[in-house]
Amino acid sequence: MASLMSPDFAGPTLDERDSLMSDNKTYSSFAEFYPFYLQEHSNLICRVLHYIGSMLVLATLAYCLINQQYVWILVCPLIGYGFAWVGHFFFEHNKPATFKYPVWSFMGDWVMLFQFLTGTLPKQHFRETH
Repeated sequence: MASLMSPDFAGPTLDERDSLMSDNKTYSSFAEFYPFYLQEHSNLICRVLHYIGSMLVLATLAYCLINQQYVWILVCPLIGYGFAWVGHFFFEHNKPATFKYPVWSFMGDWVMLFQFLTGTLPKQHFRETH
């Protein structure tokens, strides 16, 4: 299986995912969870809000380190999750995976951002949205 960061990592297709995964599924690895995570981020606006929140978190961390204003680190979760949750509640219309899979969802945010920035984001997991 390809590395999660490689362009070849895609996991099962959306049809395969639907037959293998359900809301009650227990995932045994991040590689198994990630296609489900992508499917939960089918709406473009939801994904863009995730990217904005994640990039603002990185900018806030850089500001904190450069200016030694460490108290601002406390707002990072509010920034990151705030943008993401607006995307889920108002555009994707689903419950964020963070509530059920907090660690893997956090990892998924950063892998999805990396794949977006490198042009390797697998799109076969996204549902058709109108």
